[in-house]
Amino acid sequence: MNKLDKQYQDLLDTILEYGVDKGDRTGTGTKSIFGYTIRHKMSDGFPLLTTKKMPFKIIVTELLWFLRGDTNIKYLVDNGCNIWNGDAYKKYKSFNGNYLTERTFIDKIKTNDKFAQQWGELGNVYGAQWRNWGGTTEVNSILETTKQSKPGIDQIDNLITQLKSNPDSRRLMVNAWNVGELEGMTLPPCHYGFQMYSTPLSSIEVIAQAKADGLWDDGSGFDGTDGFSRNSDGELFHEYLGRVQSTFRKRKLSLMWNQRSVDTFLGLPFNIASYGLLLELIAKEANMVADELVGNLGDVHLYSNHLEQAKEQISRTPFDLPQLVINDEFWNPDVDIMQQLPYIEIDDFFVTQYQHQERIKAPLSN
Repeated sequence: MNKLDKQYQDLLDTILEYGVDKGDRTGTGTKSIFGYTIRHKMSDGFPLLTTKKMPFKIIVTELLWFLRGDTNIKYLVDNGCNIWNGDAYKKYKSFNGNYLTERTFIDKIKTNDKFAQQWGELGNVYGAQWRNWGGTTEVNSILETTKQSKPGIDQIDNLITQLKSNPDSRRLMVNAWNVGELEGMTLPPCHYGFQMYSTPLSSIEVIAQAKADGLWDDGSGFDGTDGFSRNSDGELFHEYLGRVQSTFRKRKLSLMWNQRSVDTFLGLPFNIASYGLLLELIAKEANMVADELVGNLGDVHLYSNHLEQAKEQISRTPFDLPQLVINDEFWNPDVDIMQQLPYIEIDDFFVTQYQHQERIKAPLSN
């Protein structure tokens, strides 16, 4: 069932009807509302909008870039993801009076490592805050080397550790809004933090999930009905679960992200899918079931040159949501996902049964 596209279309309609005209840093102008929430059950399908074609591989590429702790656009452009190009180019132009064209700039990022190291860097944006909060590096311009002089806090690693050791914690949070470093960022974080929330599955849900995962032993004596508290050998269900602790998924996991500034037509569909994928990845690492995805949105706006595109998308009929597939055949089960990131391939993630309407083109404002 696809309730997500309907929620998104309702949001577009709300902005068009009730939004107020506001200026913005790009000079484009927006129609804006303040405060909106989107909720999605992951069991309904992967949250990739169907009322326009979404570039799933680009979404995967950006999320892996965040999780690698990378802050240089070279990894992105080398893998066909160009959504940060304008921000890097804008920064480059501000320091160079006689500057290259944007196309030549990006070509040089791809082919000249020294140029990429200098001009592809965006400052301590998402990846630095998620994986190395407060860390510092030293750059030797003569040797052209960079080394970490002070290790920072790996918030993602800490989050996963907490989920495994104390899943009921109310401190399962990751923050990107590092006030002391905002001035050094090419663009301060739009989605500035997220929180996770875990609850136990009921005994019947545990059995249903184990069956779905192909882990259920039909000879266990438990059938998932009201009379399953003991099996034929008198073993209690919780004792049985204890024997299969490492394989059965016994908890579900939700994620809520907070976003101060929302480019509703171009950016928000990416954000929804990206945090859906992040939820699935962290749930996989913590051996939990991805449950609910929640977006708390602040300044929710449509750029003035996206209004007609929004009307077009509102008029379209949604399809059923696709399904996410993660090809982990070559992943090391004894090493956590975050440590394997340099070896995880973009093509390890894909969606099946993705029916969609045609792409709707719209300009990106930087």
